Amino acid sequence: MFSLGFTRPQLIALAVMVAVIAIAPMAVYPVFMMKIMCFALFACAFNLLIGYVGLLSFGHAAYFGMGCYLSAYAAKHWGFPAEICVLLGGIVAAAMGAVFGAIAIKRQGIYFSMITLALAQFTYFLCTQMAFTGGEDGIQNVPRPFLLGFLSLSNDMAIYWMVAVVFLVGFLAIFRIIHSPFGQVLKAIRENEPRAISLGYRVDDYKLLAFVLSTFIAGAAGGMKSLVFGIASLSDVTWQASGQIVLTNLLGGMGTVFGPVVGAVIINTLEFYLSPFGSWVTITQGLIFVACVMVFRRGVIGELGARFKVAL
Repeated sequence: MFSLGFTRPQLIALAVMVAVIAIAPMAVYPVFMMKIMCFALFACAFNLLIGYVGLLSFGHAAYFGMGCYLSAYAAKHWGFPAEICVLLGGIVAAAMGAVFGAIAIKRQGIYFSMITLALAQFTYFLCTQMAFTGGEDGIQNVPRPFLLGFLSLSNDMAIYWMVAVVFLVGFLAIFRIIHSPFGQVLKAIRENEPRAISLGYRVDDYKLLAFVLSTFIAGAAGGMKSLVFGIASLSDVTWQASGQIVLTNLLGGMGTVFGPVVGAVIINTLEFYLSPFGSWVTITQGLIFVACVMVFRRGVIGELGARFKVAL
C-alpha cells in the first residue's frame, strides 16, 4: 500500500489529524483553526531545519513575514488568484533564504543562530522603511482573492478548505523530504557532520538546500495567514515570532513528525483562551518553556513516542 513511508502508528496519527481538520469547523471557529494550520505548517518548516539538520535559526519569522507581505501585496494591488499569492510568498521567502543561508550556513552553533537573528532584524528594519510594506501600518484590508481565478474565498469555510489542503500538502511534502535519501543525509549531518564530510557529501550544499526548502514552506504558510486575516504587519517579522516558533517545536517535540503540529495547537489555544488576561499569555508561555526544558526534554510527542516505543 502506498503510504509515503508512514509507519502504522504514524498512519493512525495522520488519519486522526485529517479527521480533526474535517470535523473541527463544526465545533470551533474556522478562522481559529486556520490560524493553527498556518502556524503548524510554519512550525513544521522550522522543524525540518532544527529537528533534522540540527540548525537553530533565530530569524525564521523573516521568511514567514515576507511571505505574508508579498502575498498580501499581490492580492491587494495585483489582483493575483489565491494560489499564485501563496506560491509567490513561498518563492520570495526561498529567494531570501538562498541569500541569507549562503551567508550563515558556513557557521555553526551559536554563530549560525546569531547571524540568522541579525539578518532577521535587518529584514524587520527594511519592513519598517519600504513603501510596499506600509511601514508600521502594514498592509491592511487585504481582500480574499479568487481561487483558480473563479472560486470565491470570501466565505470562511471556502478558504478553510484551501488552507487545509495547503497544510496537508506541505506536511506530506516535509514528511517525504525527511524520509528520502536526501533526508537521510540531513540526519547524518545532524548526528556526525565530520563523518558525513569524510563520506564525500558536500555538507554545506545539503544544509543550504534544506534551509531554502524550509524558508519556502515558511513563506507559503505566511502567505496563507495574510489571506485568512486580511493583513500583513510587523508582528509577523519580529524576533518574538521567531522565538515563539522555537517554543512551539520544543513543546511539541523537535525531530518528530507530528510534534510541531501538536505544539502549534497548544500554543495557539493558550493564546486564544488567555488573551483576555493580557500579560498572562507571555507568563504562561515562559512557564511552559521552563517545564519542557526541565521535565519534558523531548516534548509532548517525543515523550509519548519514547513511552510507547513508536516513532511519531
